[in-house]
Amino acid sequence: MRIELPSDVVKLLQKLQKSGHEAYVVGGCVRDSLLGRTPNDWDICTNASPKEMKDIFNDNTIIPTGIKHGTITVIVNNEGYEITTFRIDGNYSDKRKPDSIKFTDNIIQDLSRRDFSINAMAYNDAEGLIDPYNGSNHLKSKTICCVGNPNERFQEDGLRILRAIRFSSQLGFDIEHNTKLAIVNNTELLKHISQERIRDELNKILLSD
Repeated sequence: MRIELPSDVVKLLQKLQKSGHEAYVVGGCVRDSLLGRTPNDWDICTNASPKEMKDIFNDNTIIPTGIKHGTITVIVNNEGYEITTFRIDGNYSDKRKPDSIKFTDNIIQDLSRRDFSINAMAYNDAEGLIDPYNGSNHLKSKTICCVGNPNERFQEDGLRILRAIRFSSQLGFDIEHNTKLAIVNNTELLKHISQERIRDELNKILLSD
């Protein structure tokens, strides 16, 4: 399986790899590429630390977008590309964002913290598709399925309840049975989500087919 990557993305991946690091495109851009859609943006993940990334891309303009969470934005040809260090999330006491994060050098651990299997895939030309949670098959069967235990994924971030419904609406996918049960059983979590974030997801749901 091969994904056609933009030339600037290839150069970013190669620059990280030539510096001795792993690097992949990850998340929504992989999902959309496999669906034959044009991704809105290309996110990259790597085992390089934020400091190492700054050294590697010192010839580029760098924006410390979310530096404490391991994310920098590298500007190439006036386009911004988010690059994030592989990480493991800590507890989510506010039901929205992790209290802490820990960097890791393991891509599978990084993918395990993501919401749905269709968003938990990574890719580079050398290794092909990294898909530990069966996301590509769920794309084929048109199914929204949480990574791991759905109750745990929603307890971590209540917004994922609306994201599941939004992806189902936008893509015309069914929500897998256990994921659907977890949505029903965890609706109280939406009380922890800001009105603005709920509005944004609701608008996307209403604008979907």
